[in-house]
Amino acid sequence: MRHYALVSATSAPVVLVGGWTWAAAVQPSGYSPTRDTISALAARDATDRWIMTVALALLGICHLLTAAALVEARILARALFALGGLATVAVASLPQPSTGHVPAATIGFVSLALWPALSQLPTRRAAWVATIVLVVLLAWLGVEIHQGDLLGSSERAVAGAEALWPLAVVLTLVARPRTGVSVS
Repeated sequence: MRHYALVSATSAPVVLVGGWTWAAAVQPSGYSPTRDTISALAARDATDRWIMTVALALLGICHLLTAAALVEARILARALFALGGLATVAVASLPQPSTGHVPAATIGFVSLALWPALSQLPTRRAAWVATIVLVVLLAWLGVEIHQGDLLGSSERAVAGAEALWPLAVVLTLVARPRTGVSVS
């Protein structure tokens, strides 16, 4: 694992949660984090939309850096993780109501949900459990998009979990005992 993985993986959830918290705080009283999406905070008509736009762009960059740093992961997993990061940057650059926003968000959410199973990190079982949890959260988001009152909550749950999983992987790898022979 490259040395900057801990910084990028730690920064991702901090930037995401800090961004949505700050951006929500400056919205007019009608904004509801339970009902309204994170993307609404960066939409063209949002108050101080630059806050969430910058947070989303930084989140995507953090994902790209962490994907590059996790050399222990399979290349396909790292590519899918990086695709999720690129899609997140695209989400930031395509604010609602842009026609490219929803496809970019979909690619990002799906890529970030699937990469753990392909990586098999920190263990095969943990990676599969992570992917199953992320897919279940993504399914909840899909239900809320069509018929729910908890759209904002479901989006925050999946986005937050997808931002935290890489940190869990990196911390586990950092904590693993080093194997190998030292030369004296």
